[in-house]
Amino acid sequence: MNSDPDPFELGQEAARQHIPAEANPYQDGSEEHALWAAGHEKVAGAPEANESKDG
Repeated sequence: MNSDPDPFELGQEAARQHIPAEANPYQDGSEEHALWAAGHEKVAGAPEANESKDG
């Protein structure tokens, strides 16, 4: 088993804890940054998208 934390899973966990996507701990442009963001968006993306729409 890989002992390194999975950035995708960390992003999902951050979203569950209501940590904003801007808090991504990885360097912008890195593979880890993209994976963390994808995990975060998978959990938090849909509700946030609905909230940002104007009625």
